[in-house]
Amino acid sequence: MDLDWVRDFLALAEHRTFSRAAEARHVTQPAFSRRIRALEEWVGTPLFLRSAQGAILTAAGARFQPDAEDLMRGLDRARREARAAGARADASLAIAATHALSFTFFPGWIRQHAPFEALGTLNLVSDSMAACEAILLAGEVQLLLCHHRADLPSRLEDGRCESVPVGADSLVPLCAPTSGGAPLWPLTGAVRYLAYGEASGLGRILAASGVAAGHAPAFTSHLAATLMTMAQDGDGVAWLPATLAEAAIARGRLVRAGPEELDVPVEIRLFRVRESRGGAADALWQRLHAPERDRPDQPCATRA
Repeated sequence: MDLDWVRDFLALAEHRTFSRAAEARHVTQPAFSRRIRALEEWVGTPLFLRSAQGAILTAAGARFQPDAEDLMRGLDRARREARAAGARADASLAIAATHALSFTFFPGWIRQHAPFEALGTLNLVSDSMAACEAILLAGEVQLLLCHHRADLPSRLEDGRCESVPVGADSLVPLCAPTSGGAPLWPLTGAVRYLAYGEASGLGRILAASGVAAGHAPAFTSHLAATLMTMAQDGDGVAWLPATLAEAAIARGRLVRAGPEELDVPVEIRLFRVRESRGGAADALWQRLHAPERDRPDQPCATRA
């Protein structure tokens, strides 16, 4: 039995149509349908009633659903606990960073503010914003480096965390150039929009800004690097972090698809759970936070 079948089952139970569930699972509808049938054959009984209006759980499916949810939660918990144990055993400092910042910003930033010889073992976990938030709040890493906007609420703004700004960035609409250097997909006309997926923190920021409103996504990914590669290959326009796209812009692989008014300024912030103290993480935090050390505690979003 393939665990993806269980994930497919839960997606279909949630979305209730094969087309929406297949889209959520990023597979074709025929492949999705085959996997649901394979699960039903493995269980030994139909789990869904199919009709023109969609799919609803059978009595067997309704009985199977809570156990399937418990199974996936248990596996996720086991994965997090195993990663946490590995981090505690092997790393003096564990930092989570979103993919876009891991590629370009993090190496120079950590080298500038915390020499490797002073850190001991450094463990960098690169993942989507949603995953990074989860592992920070679960205590699997001490610090989280991410893009942030003070006017956009997040899971880190419930009083459990504090943060310090460590840089600035901007989401810029970029696409490949024509042979004459003009944008291949100018935002003045119809474009192929390369969008961020739901797990992406940059996607949340971009959606809240409204600058991409009206452009239907032709492709989605939570990886800014994937969107950048596709933009360079002429597949559409994407709002990319300037820190990530800087080299491609300098080489002429990417050009602006719209005016600066469509840029979205963002901060780069370092977060930690307030109760996280001691060791290399605390030393790095104090070094970064020294100018504000005497200020009273404030919520994450307003700390500056």
